This record gives sequence, C-alpha cells and structure tokens, in this order.
Amino acid sequence: MDYSHSDAELIRQPIGYWSWAAYKAVVTRTRAALAELGTTQPQWWVLAQVARADTPKTRAEVSGLLRNYLDAGPEAMESEIDATIAAGWITETASGGLLSLTPEGRTFFGKAAALQDDLWTERHAGIPDEDYLTTMKVLQRFIHNTGGRAWHH
Repeated sequence: MDYSHSDAELIRQPIGYWSWAAYKAVVTRTRAALAELGTTQPQWWVLAQVARADTPKTRAEVSGLLRNYLDAGPEAMESEIDATIAAGWITETASGGLLSLTPEGRTFFGKAAALQDDLWTERHAGIPDEDYLTTMKVLQRFIHNTGGRAWHH
C-alpha cells in the first residue's frame, strides 16, 4: 500500500482528521453491506445484543446500552428496536419487555454475523493483531488525554 505521506510527515498529521476518515470509511462500508441484507447497523446492534445475551434483556437494557453507539440516541434506538420487531426478527414480552429472537431472527442473525465476520477480515487485511492492539490503545489514550468518553466509560 502507498501511504499519503512519508513517515516523517505522517507523524505530524492530525489524528482528528485521520480518525474521522477511518470512521467514515468503516461505517459507510458496514452500513452499505448491511443494507444489502435488508437491515441497518443499529438493527444489527439490537440483534447482536439479543442473540448473544446469556439471559434475556429488556428493551430498556438494550436501548440503554446502544443509545451511545455512534451517538445514536435513545429515540433512534427505540425506533430500531421497533423495526426489528416489525421485521419479525425479535419479539417482546408484554410483561417485562423481555426481548428474544424469533426463528427467523436467529436465521437472519446468522447471515448478518457471517457478513460482519467477512467485513472484519476485509478491514484487517494486512494488519497484524499487534498493530491493531497498538492502534486501539493509542485511540483510547487520545480519548483519555482529551477528557473524552467512550461508550464503555
């Protein structure tokens, strides 16, 4: 791969721009691929939370966790949960609001999870795990150093 600048020039490049450009490229690619399956990235988040839960989660728990993903917000997540219900992928109990996958949802989740695995492989091509780990630590240090907060804080 040809890089945009020499190493000496790259070291002086603004992290804000390059982290934004990487975000935009990754999110745009992910959302386009999920759209081809007939879903949105936030609907994928809902499905993944419900499918991977050790115990059933309530709507409030799923919405509360996901509303901070990419600044989605509580209204958007409520709408996306409603959309996964309308699609027939999850159900919600009348008492307690527990969410669970339908058989169709489990099948669709399998397809979407396989796509996410393919996207992961695509994004990580030519990037050793050690470099990825360093990148994650550096980005988290930038967040810490600037007084920012990530979803897990």
